[in-house]
Amino acid sequence: MTLQHDIKEKRNNRGILLISCPDRPGIVSKVSTTLFNHDCNIIDSNQHSTDPEAGHFFLRIEFECSDLEHKKSSIEKSFQLLSEIFDMKYSFNYGNESQNLAIFVSKENHCLLELLLEWQRGDLLGDIKLVIGNHEDLKEYVENVNIPFYYLPITRETKEEVEKKQLELLKEYEIDTIVLARYMQILSPSFIEHYPCQIINIHHSFLPAFVGANPYKRAYERGVKLIGATAHYVTDDLDEGPIIEQDIERVKHHHELSDLKKIGSQVERKVLLKAVKWHNSHRIIPFGNKTIVFD
Repeated sequence: MTLQHDIKEKRNNRGILLISCPDRPGIVSKVSTTLFNHDCNIIDSNQHSTDPEAGHFFLRIEFECSDLEHKKSSIEKSFQLLSEIFDMKYSFNYGNESQNLAIFVSKENHCLLELLLEWQRGDLLGDIKLVIGNHEDLKEYVENVNIPFYYLPITRETKEEVEKKQLELLKEYEIDTIVLARYMQILSPSFIEHYPCQIINIHHSFLPAFVGANPYKRAYERGVKLIGATAHYVTDDLDEGPIIEQDIERVKHHHELSDLKKIGSQVERKVLLKAVKWHNSHRIIPFGNKTIVFD
């Protein structure tokens, strides 16, 4: 019996409800009453309104319900009626249904290793099914923990063919979420459309000041005082998708270029891990080009 299986077993009767709708009085009352009518016990609730007069309302509720497997269809049916009243978008997610993850990598290992460590500890709330790399540098790290590694080199001429193969693998492994762990390739719009708000990327936060190659070198030459990282969902607009998490670290005049890169990798690891964990635990509601994150 695997650690991931044990975690699912412990969360068998746990449900998570995400709601997005125009704000108006009575939403929380109706939602909580509907759950109560199905013997659900609310154990965590978070909400946000962009404007109580004419704004948009967001709600995340985590609940326990005995014998949830047999009750969830009737619970969901009740919310179909409720959604018509409140013009509500909603989704149910269940504790025993973990996310299937695919990780895309190139040569840098820091983000990959952070994710593998958390997965091994059972703290990722997701199951890493495979790793795809356009270089073979990280293959040994992946296979050492018995995760399949697929080496798919990519060029401008082979991009369409390789992305087709990637999509076939993602379908074969029933992947829910793709994590770009310093994957140094731009995904095509046709690829992205298969996974809307299901692809998470990480990059440095120098943008838009230092676009392109060698950003740390140019930041060092400019004498920057802050180094940061941004995790976001991938859209057709390069590095401009809805932001999930950001963080920074201060740097000083005595730091060399190698120090900046090391500090940057530390921030990237931390930010990407938070974003993936929040996504896997259904704490994020995309809203336009923003996200509501109930952390």
